[in-house]
Amino acid sequence: MPDLATDGWITFPADPAVLTWVDAVRPRALAAVHDPEQRARGLVCEGTWFVGVDALDNDADGTVDGVPLAGIARQAADALFGVLPLHRAQVSVTWPGYPRPRAGESDAAFRYRQRRDAAHLDGLLAEGPERRRFMREHHAWILGLPLTACDAGASPLVVWRGSHHVLRRALLRACAGHPPATWPDLDVTEAYTAARAEVFETCERVELHATPGQAYLVHRLALHGVAPWADGAKAPAEGRMIAYFRPLLPDGAAQWLMAD
Repeated sequence: MPDLATDGWITFPADPAVLTWVDAVRPRALAAVHDPEQRARGLVCEGTWFVGVDALDNDADGTVDGVPLAGIARQAADALFGVLPLHRAQVSVTWPGYPRPRAGESDAAFRYRQRRDAAHLDGLLAEGPERRRFMREHHAWILGLPLTACDAGASPLVVWRGSHHVLRRALLRACAGHPPATWPDLDVTEAYTAARAEVFETCERVELHATPGQAYLVHRLALHGVAPWADGAKAPAEGRMIAYFRPLLPDGAAQWLMAD
């Protein structure tokens, strides 16, 4: 069984508390997907991906329509850094044909989406015309909660085993000699690019498939992405729909990069 500290993720079996939450959330998530304003912001890749950032109208503890986000996965997440306030969840939805080119995406970026699952490190933002990388958002963890039952090939989340160790080492080297308060303003593009290449060369690529009621918890520093939709993979008309939470750490970049 994968281990969060060693492998970079942990999966959880079906949990009645999670399934109860999913049943409450699914209508709200579908409403968000069909909301004209949200579709205008979030429907990309020629209609094959709804990004769905902050799409779910949940409370700060994850409650939706009086149903709390509970169960063993939530308990495991809370055990890492204590109970953190939750943002409005992302509702990520893909459909057959993903990926198609995203508006404004270069040919090279689209090839990366196709061949490398658009692999990235959350919180390491690309800024400016040259897409330089900065440690701007300091998430505690990533919790994925599937909302629809789909085949394993329906654009699953992809994680590279042990990649959080590679990325942590590279970013700490880039920050050496600089006070932690300045870390978010350091350009770590070269360090990140080299570390990502090392991950692709040395770390196992793993597709995470789960069904409603199950969950997965991913290390905040793990390289991850979304796989292309496999030929013949089946999903309901609603698509492959997953809710994601990424709460912020209270102590910023130093905690994000150095905490266990």
